[in-house]
Amino acid sequence: MTTTTFLDAEHYLPHAAPMVLIEKVLAVSEQGASCQVRVSADGVLAPFLDAQGQLPAWFAMELMAQTVGVWNGWHAGQRGSAPRLGMLLGGRGLSCSLAAFPADALLTINVNMVLQDEKLASFECAITHEDSLQASDQGRETIVAHARLNTYQPEPEELKKLTQGISK
Repeated sequence: MTTTTFLDAEHYLPHAAPMVLIEKVLAVSEQGASCQVRVSADGVLAPFLDAQGQLPAWFAMELMAQTVGVWNGWHAGQRGSAPRLGMLLGGRGLSCSLAAFPADALLTINVNMVLQDEKLASFECAITHEDSLQASDQGRETIVAHARLNTYQPEPEELKKLTQGISK
């Protein structure tokens, strides 16, 4: 992965707070990206936390999708383009070993592209967190969620038709 200084995640995504759920971009490469976010009442996830300060596990798919968006937006920026809207077509094999991500957990989201053509792409995704380390596995992160996400990058005209309908 490329090691460099990255801008905030919202710079690479085509939407704004409070819908940006990623706090930090760690790395971006030709094939993938790594991002982080802390489950904290003071952070970007605050509006989505339960009464115990935990993030429901079903947010895993959105965290993965936004990391894919960061990957796509960073590459668009390298080509001199602005981030574009993409679509999540679906997720396969979404599995979470937790019902909720614990309060104050630092989540690391990794995505790796396994297939891409002009408009479609597929990414293997995983989420780990520092609180999931086992005493016998010091220094090794445990995967607490994983899935394969399939995405679609529409052309601007296609997107306009999809969001505004087709004029008669």
